Amino acid sequence: MTESFKYSGGKGKGGELHQSNADAYPTMTTSQGCPISDDQNSLKAGANGPTLMEDHILREKLFHFDHERIPERVVHARGYGAHGYFENYESLSDITCADIFQRAGEKTPLFTRISTVAGNKGSGDLARDVRGFAVKFYTKKGNWDLVGNNIPVFFIQDAMKFPDLIHSAKAEPDRGFPQAQTAHDNFWDFVSLTPEAMNMVMWTMSDRAIPRSLRFMEGFGVHTFKMINAKGEEKFVKFHWKPKLGMQSVVWNEALKINGADPDFHRRDIWESILANDYPEWELGLQVFDQQFADDFEFDIFDPTKLIPEEQVPIKIVGRMVLDRVVDNFFAETEQVAFCTQNIVPGIDFTPDPLLQGRNFSYLDTQTKRLGGPNFTDIPINAPKCPMHHFQQDGHMAMNNPKGRVNYEPNSWDADENNPRACPEQGFKSSSEQMTGDKTRYRSDTFSDHYSQARQFYLSQTDVEQQHIQSALVFELSKVEKLAIRERLVSHLINIDKKLAEEVATGLGFETMPAAAEAAKATRTDLPVSDALSILKNSINTFKGRKLGILISEGFDGALFKSVTDALADEGARYEVIAADIGGAVCSKGNHVKAQQAIAGGPSVLYDAVLVLVSNEGADYFATVPEAKDFISDAYSHKKFIGYTPQAQSLLKAVGLDQVKDNGMINLDDKEADSFIKTLRALRFWER
Repeated sequence: MTESFKYSGGKGKGGELHQSNADAYPTMTTSQGCPISDDQNSLKAGANGPTLMEDHILREKLFHFDHERIPERVVHARGYGAHGYFENYESLSDITCADIFQRAGEKTPLFTRISTVAGNKGSGDLARDVRGFAVKFYTKKGNWDLVGNNIPVFFIQDAMKFPDLIHSAKAEPDRGFPQAQTAHDNFWDFVSLTPEAMNMVMWTMSDRAIPRSLRFMEGFGVHTFKMINAKGEEKFVKFHWKPKLGMQSVVWNEALKINGADPDFHRRDIWESILANDYPEWELGLQVFDQQFADDFEFDIFDPTKLIPEEQVPIKIVGRMVLDRVVDNFFAETEQVAFCTQNIVPGIDFTPDPLLQGRNFSYLDTQTKRLGGPNFTDIPINAPKCPMHHFQQDGHMAMNNPKGRVNYEPNSWDADENNPRACPEQGFKSSSEQMTGDKTRYRSDTFSDHYSQARQFYLSQTDVEQQHIQSALVFELSKVEKLAIRERLVSHLINIDKKLAEEVATGLGFETMPAAAEAAKATRTDLPVSDALSILKNSINTFKGRKLGILISEGFDGALFKSVTDALADEGARYEVIAADIGGAVCSKGNHVKAQQAIAGGPSVLYDAVLVLVSNEGADYFATVPEAKDFISDAYSHKKFIGYTPQAQSLLKAVGLDQVKDNGMINLDDKEADSFIKTLRALRFWER
């Protein structure tokens, strides 16, 4: 049959649009390279006849579509990644022979993925949750995966309990909800029966679990590792990522509203920051200590529910990570990247941490299942960038089988074959450690203090941060239906801090306090406050990397707008314009300013501070718009700085703020633009 449609572009007989390869467009092909003449219609027996099975183009297209989805990660399903590099500051040859740390100034390519833990791929970014913080370094001596979290401790001490923990945190299996939240009976039932989780409970109920941006949170390797130098000398090490822009979180009401306004808030922030050349950056720090410190430390260094305070072992900054390139394709890179804690390089080694030992098995196992077989290491995002020589072969999707006849060792073939040999001098060597003892299922009594560091963390917070922890516990436990679970959890809180327990009990409406939970080891009250554990105590006083929301109306002050936006640029901050509609508005000078958001879709929760720059008529109009009133009242209740001009009075009056005189409400008639931006460096007006 002769084709009646000429493929220069146009419409077919049914009105469907056909686009051709004219004007230098590449020719569409099948995955086998066969050119395609029509991508709009399947092959049929007659104009209105049935589709023919011989249509190999249709079958290939549907076959590939049917198999597009791979199993999502059981945990850390919701994540976002970017490319970058690690720059080493100085040689660390005195403590490790790891190649990545040998030469000052050398840059090593890497890929970083940050994720929530409990929710599925479609859940919102602002869930109250731990954030996975995984970095794949493509070093010259192989890939090193540092697979940690944004919290330095974990819920459990032994990997045997990991499936139980995750089952309890996920949606309850009979009803399939709640999604991406722990505010339900199963989680708190498990936690209340697992006292080792109490330190992590304090962290997840703190502001650390609702970061403002992935760029504004710390990362931790969680476990204790070993570093080994060329002489075979060993040191213990804990890894820390310190954000160059400081730490910042949101408040809970704000998190809920962000998830509604923009569930991709964290993803969008990373994407936009990199495209704006405002590259996310962290410094890598090490806590390095020896066996003597380990012996003298108050807790077991292999207990993953404990940390080592920075005041006891100061952090040595050794390099920086810069994320400077977004992915080309989300699925190929962010979704297919496979992190495994077992991926280490010479100069770094494991310790007997029982959670780490289990992770070393589990991560490899789950990636093999998720990505279809053992050859996931050949996927470009996972493949090392250094030479690889081995005898591993075949399996699903084998792409890099060894060449030649040799696929075993020892052998007597020549070196010019693909014939690698082990390297005793430079190859990986496990640390030498003498092991004795009975084969037994056993939890060391050095792991038995479950409350002391939880108390230390809580007491190290500011009053504002302590109030947030109290409120978070009340919110979560108020969703628990079974009273006995609530009471059991409060009984643990008594062992952490009696006042905390009383505040939570009052918030839950308890008539009497439960007895304190039986403790395997009494809570220590001599641990000093550690300021490094607080977000607010470590504020770095900058608005760099943040975003101001500017609400404008027709006739707004164009000169003030320019001076504020210029000052923002000098600070290294960004802004978005919000107007009555997406078309923007014309200022008093006659210039048109485009809007990035319409007020109906640009709530103040998306910004770190707001500026109301309106005319008298504009204020009168916005005073009748519910979303505009929410814009102001939410910013106020979330303790944000609010800049305004006298023309905004009718809008402020509509939300009851026209007489408020706190220092977080800033009249720009009384303050220069530069001074206004400097005020915003405090980020929140917590005194409100």
